[in-house]
Amino acid sequence: MPLPFLTADRAFDTTDHAALPFDDHDQWRRPYRPGSWRVGAAALALLLASFILLAAVVVAFAGAFGGACVTLGLAVLVIAAALRMLRMGAWVSRAGVRRVGFFSTVTVPWAKVTSVRTTQQPVRWLGFPRTVQGQALALDRRGGEQLLLLTTHNADFLSRIEAFDRAADSVEAWNAEYGTAPAATR
Repeated sequence: MPLPFLTADRAFDTTDHAALPFDDHDQWRRPYRPGSWRVGAAALALLLASFILLAAVVVAFAGAFGGACVTLGLAVLVIAAALRMLRMGAWVSRAGVRRVGFFSTVTVPWAKVTSVRTTQQPVRWLGFPRTVQGQALALDRRGGEQLLLLTTHNADFLSRIEAFDRAADSVEAWNAEYGTAPAATR
């Protein structure tokens, strides 16, 4: 059975390891696959939502339509949270780089990026307050602000150091192509 949502990721499985493997660079793309921790947490949330929806049907058949609406609303919130969890991460396009968080999204145009580099520093483990020593892909903006795009200990790259290296190289290649290059070479 074909899985069309995986077709965009096939470009990263080629042997030529092209840094910018897509034809349409205007579309926002994630330069890596979501990690197993992120996908697993979203799958568990969707499983929970299915049980909540089943409970809403049972409550509706029992005649408590107000309770069924509240339960249905809770299921919709859990589904929305699972989908947002899957959207989290770093996205790139010709327009810039975007870091999508659970509650906020930060978009930085390539013109405002001064550097993209991998640093060794304390990073949060799976987004929890506990920090561990790891690597982070840091984006420096004009004005001295720094934005962490990826870390080796987030839900996408925990126990996947090679995938982190490939994703960091890909974001750095997008920056080299559209960010710091002179206007004549673009």
